[in-house]
Amino acid sequence: MAESNFIDYVKILCRSGKGGAGSAHLHRAKYVPKGGPDGGDGGRGGHIFLRGNRNLWTLIHLKYQRHIFATDGQPGRENLAHGRDGEDRTIEVPLGTAVYDAETGQFLCDVTEHGQVVRLLRGGRGGLGNDHFKSATRQTPRFAQPGEPGIEKAVILELKVLADVGLVGFPNAGKSTLLSVVSAAKPKIANYPFTTLEPNLGIVSYRDMQSFVMADIPGIIEGASEGRGLGLRFLRHIERNAVLLFMIPADTDHIAREYEILSNELATFNPDLADKPRVLAITKCDMIDDELREMLLPSLPGDVPTVFISSVAQQGLTELKDLLWRTINDERNRIPDNAATRDLDERHRQADEDNFIFNLPEQEGEDLPPQARGTGHMADEDRQWDEEYWEEHYRDENEDFQVVSDPDEA
Repeated sequence: MAESNFIDYVKILCRSGKGGAGSAHLHRAKYVPKGGPDGGDGGRGGHIFLRGNRNLWTLIHLKYQRHIFATDGQPGRENLAHGRDGEDRTIEVPLGTAVYDAETGQFLCDVTEHGQVVRLLRGGRGGLGNDHFKSATRQTPRFAQPGEPGIEKAVILELKVLADVGLVGFPNAGKSTLLSVVSAAKPKIANYPFTTLEPNLGIVSYRDMQSFVMADIPGIIEGASEGRGLGLRFLRHIERNAVLLFMIPADTDHIAREYEILSNELATFNPDLADKPRVLAITKCDMIDDELREMLLPSLPGDVPTVFISSVAQQGLTELKDLLWRTINDERNRIPDNAATRDLDERHRQADEDNFIFNLPEQEGEDLPPQARGTGHMADEDRQWDEEYWEEHYRDENEDFQVVSDPDEA
């Protein structure tokens, strides 16, 4: 894995900007006695956005950029001058990226479409200047509102490749060979276990200029849920697939038992995978004749459609494509857009990333003039009015994980 640029799991620290303080300035000018309050509002802190980019296929660019910080909003000034808003930060991610809270493992959001923009962390709201607090009975308020603090959160980004068919099988079951035959992909093929060390995608051509995407993941073995072999690290890449294609060689001693082992490992990783539609392909059938094929039929699982294929001899590939195409386009197998996504737990985490310790840079302190600082105290009735003002003017900014069409509109 050291020579590979495919990174599908990374932990980063995000921090939205804090809002600028409102100004408590009182107008002072020659020939203008008792000018009154003219303190401006502070600018809002910068947001943190996620944006889907179909030109990316890995998270390696975030592996070496662990800190994503938006800038703070500037304080308000005299003459009702509004402070400048903080600069937003946009994180470009490949399609199929899911985001989790690094501490709790809770699923936060995901990005599955090109150009989709999700506001991950909301910037702090700017404080109100003292001009908002003047009234007939309080004509010279000498206080302003401090800016709202930003949000700091360590998140885990997990890439799950988007494909229609996911290949599942033991090492050397013929998964990479099948992908290389039915598509233009060129995965590494060799006669030893764990030749495939990273997922491979291929576009399979079908009748009438149609196509579907097939994903090959490293082989899993019995006990993978306990960390044997490559473990279950790459099974995340078939969670979004519409169909699972189980591949078992024809020379296996007990096909049904091997199929059961694979099913149990998938259910251990994510119980939802047990409900996905499945197709069973008996591979390497060029090594057996028709008589042996008939003898294998009683030992096959009875609850899954089965097809006999040989990638090298290109036998049964048309029947396999037809079966996969019908299964993919079956309306009963459609994955709903609002399908629940699992949270991270010990089975889905990577210790090397979870144990990463951030070297936090110090935040720059504000050097504000006294008249620009949000100082002073407000009475209870003033605070109540202040909250009502925020709810009325900033109602759209209460949601952290908001899907937006344009970051400038957020």
